[in-house]
Amino acid sequence: MNDKSAILIPKIEVTPPDSDVVEVRKKPKINPLLIIIPSILFGLVLIYTISGFIFYTKVKSTYTNIKPILIDQKPTNINEIKSAIDTSKTAYVEFENAYNWIGWMKYTPFAGKYVADLGHGIKAVGYMFEAGDLAFTAVDPYLLELGYKDTEITDTAEKSAQERIDFVVNSIPVLIPKFDEISTKLVMAEKELEKINPNDYPEELRGIKLRDKLKAGFDLFRNAANYFSASKPMLEVTPYLLGMDGDRKYLVLFQNDKELRPTGGFLTAYSLMKVNKAKFEPVVSDDIYNLDSKYKPVLPAPQPIVDLIKGPYILSQNIRLRDLNYNPDFKESMDIFTEEAEKVGMKDYDGIIAVDTQLLVNTLDVLGEIGVSGFGNFSTKNEPKCNCPQVVYELESFADVEGPIIWDPVTGKIILRPPNSDNRKRIIGPLMNSVLANALAQPKEKMPDLINAIFKSVMEKHVLFYLFDQKSQKAVEDFGIAGRILEYSGDYIHINDSNLGGRKSNLYVKQEVEQKIEVGSDGLIEKTVTIIYKNPEKHDGWLNSVLPNWVRIYVPSGSKLIEATGLEKQYDEFEELGKTVFSGYFKLRPEGVSKVTFKYSLPFKKGQGDMSMFIQKQPGTDAPLYMISSQKDEQEFLLNSDKEIKIKI
Repeated sequence: MNDKSAILIPKIEVTPPDSDVVEVRKKPKINPLLIIIPSILFGLVLIYTISGFIFYTKVKSTYTNIKPILIDQKPTNINEIKSAIDTSKTAYVEFENAYNWIGWMKYTPFAGKYVADLGHGIKAVGYMFEAGDLAFTAVDPYLLELGYKDTEITDTAEKSAQERIDFVVNSIPVLIPKFDEISTKLVMAEKELEKINPNDYPEELRGIKLRDKLKAGFDLFRNAANYFSASKPMLEVTPYLLGMDGDRKYLVLFQNDKELRPTGGFLTAYSLMKVNKAKFEPVVSDDIYNLDSKYKPVLPAPQPIVDLIKGPYILSQNIRLRDLNYNPDFKESMDIFTEEAEKVGMKDYDGIIAVDTQLLVNTLDVLGEIGVSGFGNFSTKNEPKCNCPQVVYELESFADVEGPIIWDPVTGKIILRPPNSDNRKRIIGPLMNSVLANALAQPKEKMPDLINAIFKSVMEKHVLFYLFDQKSQKAVEDFGIAGRILEYSGDYIHINDSNLGGRKSNLYVKQEVEQKIEVGSDGLIEKTVTIIYKNPEKHDGWLNSVLPNWVRIYVPSGSKLIEATGLEKQYDEFEELGKTVFSGYFKLRPEGVSKVTFKYSLPFKKGQGDMSMFIQKQPGTDAPLYMISSQKDEQEFLLNSDKEIKIKI
């Protein structure tokens, strides 16, 4: 056979069962990422956990150290406050060091935003501490002089209160440059806080309204920083106002807040006071009626004054001098008052200081009972005859007893008045002298309480300033003590009441304000403002009587009234002071309740985020209760000064 014809038979190899030959198979390749990624994730989780645990442990330890200061301890003097701050600064450093364990996390997803915010907050607090250090260093010598700081040195205790005040006032030029340094630190702190958006945080966390707490804290800081910034111009003009370079003379107007009027009370009496090198001296005091008797009315009175006061307005509808504070803006009212008062010889003074009875009550709470020669003793003890402070009862007794005041329509002179009413002009001067003498004779230990009482009265609008010097006027306006109606871009409300013939009923009247905010599907905002007035005391025909109340509410310009209820007479809406005004009057009886409601639409629609609202308090009033509600929010507070809030709608 040749090769071509050969038959090919496949060769088959058979491995015996007991052969030692083993088949070799290739292993599948493993992707290294399947090992690396879980390892990295595990490592990150481990680092997160360890760093977070260390941070938590350090923070918990730090909190334990400062908890007595934050919650339990209530510092009562500067030394204790300084000690508390030093302890807090130590805790801050520990907290800052703890943050270093987690600071790197700000570059990571998820938690990065909140870790970064925490860093901004820590920086802000650091700047605040730096500002505090500068402030304490600057004022430390004056705290000792004013009794805010204890010391073993005894020679300062022999100084009179007047000497202490002189020392502080003369040192003001040294203090002013420090304010720029402090303001710089506060601005840096504010810039850090601006990087934190409270809306990025949950509304509630473990029962705590976290978002609201953050917003409230930021608002508190901004308000404090604004007050501090405004205090520099006030310090700059203080030497001028206190007559450090020469005599200053002020017209002091006494506004009886128990007979409430737009700027704080009825203009019951006045005094001219001279100030020289921070020493106050009353020159002359008198009854407003005696000044008014020399005045010939030429300006038309607002219609509600004509409708409700009647009396002298039956014969002539031109407004009397004593009623010229009808504009809620104190400067606007005093612009007119000073121009008209000059016609009866009231001139050559540098400004007006308006005060009400609450300043006297706050001051006597510190001084205790004082004596006024020829008039007896005065204190804030409760007088059962009126269920009010004794000093208020005595002042009303001297100023006003049952009986009418009748004017001669031809001469304009009073031809009949209650037999005791003329005592009002005689008591003002001696009372002012006694209060000043007692205040300046107080020991160092009482000076802080006295200063706090006066500051509280000023900030709660029981003292208002109107000054002819433009720089000084701007300073008091910026500091919020000039009684101005302010411009505001968001929602705004100011409720202004006028007692037009209800005796001294405001001694007893309490006020509550409810605001209900509703947003339609089209974004339009409607508000329902309900004002509740309560007079729980009985009629006595002298202090407490039927109260004819002229109420005005100032709201954003362009607002539209939908409905008003509870008024005996409603007046047409009008524009004033850059606001739309709704108004009318009603009568509140002793042991009665009146409810007035204004429903209106705002001139703007719902925007992004929370709605801002600015509420301005009427001078001379206590702290009315405000209750504000929307579909998403509820807030309740006592309004003891102007207040800006944010409300979810």
